[in-house]
Amino acid sequence: MIDIQDLYSFYSSSGYVGIFLISFVGSIIPFIPVPYFPVLVTSALDKSLDPNIIVLLSTIGAVLAKTIIFIASYYGRNILSKKTKTRMLPLQKLLSKYGGIGVFVAALTPIPDDLVYIPLGIAKYSPSRFALFTFIGKFFLGASIVWGTVFLGRPIMERFLVVTDSNNEYSALLVTVLSVILLVLLLFFTFKFDWAKIIGKWFPWAIDSPETDSDNENNGKRR
Repeated sequence: MIDIQDLYSFYSSSGYVGIFLISFVGSIIPFIPVPYFPVLVTSALDKSLDPNIIVLLSTIGAVLAKTIIFIASYYGRNILSKKTKTRMLPLQKLLSKYGGIGVFVAALTPIPDDLVYIPLGIAKYSPSRFALFTFIGKFFLGASIVWGTVFLGRPIMERFLVVTDSNNEYSALLVTVLSVILLVLLLFFTFKFDWAKIIGKWFPWAIDSPETDSDNENNGKRR
């Protein structure tokens, strides 16, 4: 069970800075569920803090952490073979157009968002678009939690925290293991699929000519 008073005492000594740091640390550890949402609830109950600043700082902290993970996977693709990169080009072009939807949904919902962000980084999704859509999603999520707490009040939100408690060591371990397994499977299929055949059936515009493929690779290197 989450004790709202313990959470309050954890961040209260540092105020807004604590909210930012907790949001950052809670978001930068891949796969391990370290929810910062309870801190949003407790801080929203503190009348000395501005709800809008709480939302903004928690969003910036979370986006900064997720962008670091994304950039690491973005440049981590350099270890892939040229053949694998070429095979992924149709997927790369498709995601450049529709990837923002996945980024936004992952940021807005409580799903393990690294399952979406890491493959998108490897597929060279635009870093600027990633940061933008992640910010929008995290901002709406944070705003719904903070302002929901302000309007609904402490009794209802305490029950919410108890129901959504994910700090149980067994549930946390299960979520971590399942997330890692799913990511491994996602990456395996991402690297092995012939995306030109799969995507070409429904999105023929995503199949580039060799000249365009070469330009895309060169543009990626200049980013």
